[in-house]
Amino acid sequence: MFGRKKTIDEEQQVIDPRYTDYDVYLMSKREKIVNIIFAAAVLFAVAFVFYQNFFISAVAMLLSVKFPAIRTKQIIAKRKNQLNIQFKEMLYSLSSSLSTGKSIEMGLKDCLKDLRVLYPDPDTDIIRELELIVRGVGMNETIEQMFQQFADRAHLEDVDNFVDIFVTCKRTGGDLIEVMRSSSNIIGEKIETKQEINTMIAGKRFEFNFMMVLPVIMVEFLAMTSGDYMTPVFTTAAGAIAMTVAIALFALAYVVGSRIMDISL
Repeated sequence: MFGRKKTIDEEQQVIDPRYTDYDVYLMSKREKIVNIIFAAAVLFAVAFVFYQNFFISAVAMLLSVKFPAIRTKQIIAKRKNQLNIQFKEMLYSLSSSLSTGKSIEMGLKDCLKDLRVLYPDPDTDIIRELELIVRGVGMNETIEQMFQQFADRAHLEDVDNFVDIFVTCKRTGGDLIEVMRSSSNIIGEKIETKQEINTMIAGKRFEFNFMMVLPVIMVEFLAMTSGDYMTPVFTTAAGAIAMTVAIALFALAYVVGSRIMDISL
C-alpha cells in the first residue's frame, strides 16, 4: 500500500508476463542477493590480493551493490541476441510457407509448428511471440498491428526493418511473397554475418578475459613465493598508490577491450 509505485513496464509484466518488453528485466530479490554476494566475494578477494588489507577489502565489497544492474544489462543483451537469431529462423520458415501459395495467416500457423519443432521449450521467446500474433489475428486484430506490437517490445533493428517493410507492402498492395523472400534473405544474411563474426572473435574474447584475470594471479603468486620482495608494496603508501593505479589501468583496459569486442552491424 505504501510501497514504491510500479512503472508501466513492471505492471505490464505482472499483469501478463507474455507481453515482454525485451529492454526490461526485473531481477528477483533472490537473484539480486545471489549476485551481490558473488560480486562481494570477488571484490574482497581481488582487493585483498592487491592490498593485503582486510579493511580496504571490506570497503571494496560495497561496490557489489552495483553488480545487479550490470548483470541485468548482460541478461537483456543475451536475451535480445537470442531473440534475433530466433527471428531469423522465423523469417525463413514464413518465407518458405508463403512461397507455396499459402496466405500470411496460414503461413504464420505453419511457421509456429516449425519453430515448435526447432525450439521444444514452450517458453522460448519467439514461440510465445508467434502464439500472441496468431491469437491476436484470430481475435480480429490485423497482422500489421500484431507485428508492430512485437517490434515495439523487441527493440531490435532487424525486427523494426522487417515490420516497416511488411506494413508498407500490405498497405500498398505489393508482392508480399517476393518482399518476404528478399527481406528474409537480407536480414537473415546480416544476422548470420554477425554470428560468424562472434564465432571468429570467441577465441580472442576468451584470451581477453584470461588476460584480465592474469594480473590477480601474478600478484598473488609473487606474494606467496616472494613475500619479502612484495612487502613494501603492501605496507607503504607508495605501494598502495602503485596498486591503485594498476587496478585503474586494468579497469580501463577492460572497458576498452569490451567495447572493441562488441560488434554491432
